[in-house]
Amino acid sequence: MSLWVVKVGTSLLRGNEKQSTAEVIESYSACLSASLKRGDHVVLVTSGAVGLGCNRLGLSQRPVDEVALQATAAIGQGQLMALYEAAMSRRGYTVAQVLLTRSDLGSRHRYRNASSTLKQLLDWGVLPVVNENDALSPEELRYGDNDTLSALVATAVEADQLIMLTDVDRLYSSDPRINASAEPISDVYHPHELTALEVAAGEGGPWGTGGMATKLAAARIATASGITVLLADGRDPQVLDGLLQGRRSGTVFHPHPQPLGNRKSWLAHALKPLGTLQLDEGACDALQHRGASLLLVGVKEVDGNFEANQPVRLINPEGNELARGLCSFSSKELLEAIKTQMNTNRSPVVVHRDVLVLRNA
Repeated sequence: MSLWVVKVGTSLLRGNEKQSTAEVIESYSACLSASLKRGDHVVLVTSGAVGLGCNRLGLSQRPVDEVALQATAAIGQGQLMALYEAAMSRRGYTVAQVLLTRSDLGSRHRYRNASSTLKQLLDWGVLPVVNENDALSPEELRYGDNDTLSALVATAVEADQLIMLTDVDRLYSSDPRINASAEPISDVYHPHELTALEVAAGEGGPWGTGGMATKLAAARIATASGITVLLADGRDPQVLDGLLQGRRSGTVFHPHPQPLGNRKSWLAHALKPLGTLQLDEGACDALQHRGASLLLVGVKEVDGNFEANQPVRLINPEGNELARGLCSFSSKELLEAIKTQMNTNRSPVVVHRDVLVLRNA
């Protein structure tokens, strides 16, 4: 038995001249139900609400205005779920709609609740259908793409593999639609390879907020948590069926040999930092090479407005992000402590190593 997270994007769900959206969903549902019948657990992360809303309204382009996007998503979300419900129920399976925002996964308590809810649905043999809450969540609460959301969901449910379906057959060294000499990539083994590939990643199309850059970012999140990521062609449902049966296709992102634990992964990826601390060289060395906590003496500058136990970025003297963690001081308290630390030999802990995770660790 395997636990899969499958992500399907807007560009696939809009359909084409050969297949309607309903027919595309019907094809995917056949693959997903076959996997469930074999005893697997599956979570589906799906885009498509805005696209369906645009179709219903007769819009030829995706709205750019925030309120128009939310209203369009409100129209399309019900249609999207109705299509999945109809397709899966014909095969004897129940679906459950799960709408998530950054705030749902940014709180440790709510993250655990979301994880527990998804796992309970899986135990019942239900197919959770996850989407970002586009209809109501303001811009600052949204992940902006379901690629990132799919990786966070995969981490939350401790999935074995994440499948990201797209409209190209695999990852390439550059955009093959623009560069005819782009080289196909079958395997990615190390975070450093991901970093190099992100530089060359293409932009999203007019109907998707993702593009290859966000898929690579999602692969970074999932593989850091020990999850294998498969990037494959979603235009042919038989590709998904083969992947769910263990066959290879597309590009495989192999898991990190020393994956982050669940809590560290949450710290690294689910939280939105509210401030930045600039460190001196000594503090950077202690964090990177000695597994130390961040002490007050190593903090040179503080930027942002945050309360105690809220997430912050830790940057080196060159301005590059070194780590993230929960700061034990508020920004106001920290600034005062920096001013007065000359008068004491004591150097309190600013970010404890248990709530700190190194970037690209």
